[in-house]
Amino acid sequence: MLSVPSALDRARVLLRHGSLLRRSRRQLRARPVLAEAVRIAEARGALPLAALAREELQAAGGRRHRTGAGAGLTAQETRVARGAATGATMREIADALFVSPRTVETHLANIYRKLGVASKNELRRRQAEVGLDRE
Repeated sequence: MLSVPSALDRARVLLRHGSLLRRSRRQLRARPVLAEAVRIAEARGALPLAALAREELQAAGGRRHRTGAGAGLTAQETRVARGAATGATMREIADALFVSPRTVETHLANIYRKLGVASKNELRRRQAEVGLDRE
């Protein structure tokens, strides 16, 4: 009977593969492999494994494009994104954060670009995936 490898097994294999690619001076090929290892390890809460994969990724000259609250969003963008994900209007978000609706609009444009979403509805549907459900 075949056993199905776990996601963490996949992350370990990706880390080893990416590491071998990097050491073979194939950094460009190693980067997406290592970024995937980081993503899987972080999603599963395997922080030591994620740290190793991040170090390899950095050594390969890459950087992980994060998603969610720790995803390159500023603290204010994270607050705006959480408000938008709950369905609040721009005016409600602006009032809660003591900023203008135009500022909220600018933050939302940056958030959509950084997270690869196109609307507040999509942001709402993907809030757990992009890490907005965590404090």
